[in-house]
Amino acid sequence: MKLEDILVRQQEAVTAATAAADLASLEAVRIQNLGRNGLIQDIMAALKTAEPAQKREFGQRANEFKNAVQAAVDARRDILQAEAEAAASAFDTSLPGSWRGLGSRHPVTQIIERATEIFQAIGFSVASGPDIEDVFHNFDALNTDPGHPSRDAKDTFYLDDGRLLRTHTSPVQIRVMENRQPPVRIIAPGRCYRRDTTDATHSANFHQVEGLYVDRKVSLADLKGDLTYFARQMMGPDVKIRFRPHFFPFTEPSVEYDFSCHVCGGKGCRVCKHSGWIEISGAGMVDPQVFKAVGYDPNEVTGYAFGMGVERIAMILLGIPDIRLLYENDVRFLRQF
Repeated sequence: MKLEDILVRQQEAVTAATAAADLASLEAVRIQNLGRNGLIQDIMAALKTAEPAQKREFGQRANEFKNAVQAAVDARRDILQAEAEAAASAFDTSLPGSWRGLGSRHPVTQIIERATEIFQAIGFSVASGPDIEDVFHNFDALNTDPGHPSRDAKDTFYLDDGRLLRTHTSPVQIRVMENRQPPVRIIAPGRCYRRDTTDATHSANFHQVEGLYVDRKVSLADLKGDLTYFARQMMGPDVKIRFRPHFFPFTEPSVEYDFSCHVCGGKGCRVCKHSGWIEISGAGMVDPQVFKAVGYDPNEVTGYAFGMGVERIAMILLGIPDIRLLYENDVRFLRQF
């Protein structure tokens, strides 16, 4: 082998290594040029028989050949190995999908949706309003006295600009009446906020479904009839309802209402604390002062309003002992529903 042939063979070997399509082809190039019986052996043999004046240059060319070819092989090997690893970890679109199962709606969402369906069936429409309210809509228009405890910062989340996080969904009723003439028949499901200490039955963040019906000659009998219909649809066909006298600033007369226990049928059990009744929430006839605040004539229209806690109904219906379970996002718990 002549001295000038070494550079030509070197270029050919580097080109072959760079063009190798896979690791097997690359290994074949390496063996052909650097293996025990490869071209490097022919070059070393030519070095031994070279003229003494050429031996030094022959040795340099031999080292350059070996180093250049080995570097080309190593560089191409790194590229091919990286491509192989990427291909192995890439998503194979030809494989069947991995079924993870369907999710389910949160218990609170289930109750809201069911309550909405029930009231819509008897003519109620759904209304909504902002979570951040002003004092007028949350308190003043609802006939809440300036000294009422619910206005205290210990009970209500006030913002720096004087607004607040609504303490109930009743402000929605005010906003609807401000912009709509009777008859009005709406429910207002939504999130509420109060400075309650969290325990098994209380939370600073909870949900309500409020209802309002305003028209001519609306009475407590209408209220009881609609709530009875709701109770039987939600709890079962044999559920009864009872009213107990109470006080709310925005209704007069005001009542608290109970459903007979759907578990024991009113006989007494652990769910109803052996009373036969389950306390739901409050209601009553809309106070004339509320009508005046929204521009309605209390001599021309009457109406009723009611509210109920969504989490409370969920706990009763689903047998949930602690309200905090609803918000811990434990999939093992939520999967039951």
